[in-house]
Amino acid sequence: MSMVKDMALAPSGHRKIRWVRDFMPALGGIEERFRREKPFAGLTIAVSVHLEAKTANLGLVLQEGGAEVHLTGCNPLSTQDDVAAAMAELGVETCGIRGVSMEEYENLLVETLKCHPHLIVDDGGDLISLLGGRCAEYADRLIGGCEETTTGIHRLKAREKAGLLPCPMMAVNDAKAKHYYDNKYGTGQSSWDAIMHTTNLIVAGKTVVVAGYGWCGKGIAMRAKGMGANVIITEVDPFKALEATMENFRVMPMDQAAPLGDLFITATGCKDVIVRRHLEVMKHNAILCNSGHFDCEVDVKALADMAVERFPRRDGVEGFRLPDGRILNLLAEGRLVNLAAGNGHPAEIMDMSFAVQALSLEWLAKHRDSLERKLYPVPAELDNQIGRVKLAAMGLAIDTLTPEQEAYLAGWEA
Repeated sequence: MSMVKDMALAPSGHRKIRWVRDFMPALGGIEERFRREKPFAGLTIAVSVHLEAKTANLGLVLQEGGAEVHLTGCNPLSTQDDVAAAMAELGVETCGIRGVSMEEYENLLVETLKCHPHLIVDDGGDLISLLGGRCAEYADRLIGGCEETTTGIHRLKAREKAGLLPCPMMAVNDAKAKHYYDNKYGTGQSSWDAIMHTTNLIVAGKTVVVAGYGWCGKGIAMRAKGMGANVIITEVDPFKALEATMENFRVMPMDQAAPLGDLFITATGCKDVIVRRHLEVMKHNAILCNSGHFDCEVDVKALADMAVERFPRRDGVEGFRLPDGRILNLLAEGRLVNLAAGNGHPAEIMDMSFAVQALSLEWLAKHRDSLERKLYPVPAELDNQIGRVKLAAMGLAIDTLTPEQEAYLAGWEA
């Protein structure tokens, strides 16, 4: 049984879903084949991804492939209630409500897993955590699953090392079609879309501190630079720091950056990136936000403990007045800003990411009898296939190696 906020919201959700489906041609091509071949006939798939229109499209594609699909969110603030209602109306079992408590959020995940899934799509590792613990009884039919995020991959690697992985998993985040495209260009654009819409402030001329120069941080910093910001990068990896320097960004520890920044964006996948000592020296009206999956990169508890007053300033912006009169502004409760305060990645970006998901699930289903409980990379042929399909959909073509060139690259004689 679906658990959504209000079925009366469904018409708005249907409009959003129809819109993105027109801009996701790679997934559309996969859907046509799935409709004919039914690779998921007899299988149940649980999907825990940010519950908005692009995710809805993935759910519909899997349903066309013969799957019984159960859809839920992966963050309490990223679910769009109208999309959830629309999916429930379209016959996809949907458990997602925006703004619930963490306990209520986990209960929605548990309700989704009661379907005893054969396959899962995870975003951040919450489904795997439950299936390996509280919900182990629902893992009795589990074939495998896919993980969407950098944070989730970290969790899976730790579980694999400890021998606690409940099923084979595909590292979808590490596919070229995912991190080259989604993490860099998707996070770069969608984070700034959300920040600018939420604050209604200019970017040019501001000092923007980006914590982390991985693929997501690169995209955020690149867009900030393009809009005229003075960008500072903080890092723990010396080579990423050197790369940022070569891109003409200033690089320094957060302790040095904290008093300089006008706007701070964390994108590390780690915890305690901005903590009390940083908050103590920030400028009046500094803006804090997070683009990492979990809300642990900015120490919101420390900020609340320091404040003599906290108050709403705009939708999605909370002010914290400190004893010396300074106000620090937190966006989207410190949760991932591009979805908690925006619409997430553009449809064309998620077209590739969800194409990887769909083909990876098909691969898992086909190879179910030969898989071990470990983390698998996305096969290169799937990755490259998606790249070629996307190029064709964009009306672009590239060169192909001749047999002689392939022999030259593969040999040593020359």
